[in-house]
Amino acid sequence: MTPVEIYTDGACRGNPGPGGWAALLVSGAERKEVSGAEIQTTNNRMELMGAIGGIAALKRPCSVRLYTDSKYVLQGYTEWLPGWKKRGWKTASREPVKNQDLWEQLDAAAAAQDIEWHWVKGHSGHEQNEYVDQLANIAIDLLLGKR
Repeated sequence: MTPVEIYTDGACRGNPGPGGWAALLVSGAERKEVSGAEIQTTNNRMELMGAIGGIAALKRPCSVRLYTDSKYVLQGYTEWLPGWKKRGWKTASREPVKNQDLWEQLDAAAAAQDIEWHWVKGHSGHEQNEYVDQLANIAIDLLLGKR
């Protein structure tokens, strides 16, 4: 399997409000950027979309090290997801899982990959995390016609 590092982030101006997401894929000397934006969304949805977009950009099964500054995404995928699925997409308190549509997309996208999940502290000078934060904000600017 080809080793790939994926750095992801989401951003929102207001919560809810206009939001953007981005991912940077790095494999050796190769780099690929993907991003997108929505006019009315939440920060958690954009964080999920960053991970989904990054994983979906892979063309074949890979060994992935995925970096996110979202504990919601990291814990959701690595800890909570199996229980949600077992309970029919209900939380431990029997409430519907928020953002189920995106969790299902992430689950499907990640199924074909060998992913090692990593959390990085956001806005702390981590070079790639700062970069994907900029890309997510550029995606919002493009959506709003500010670039």
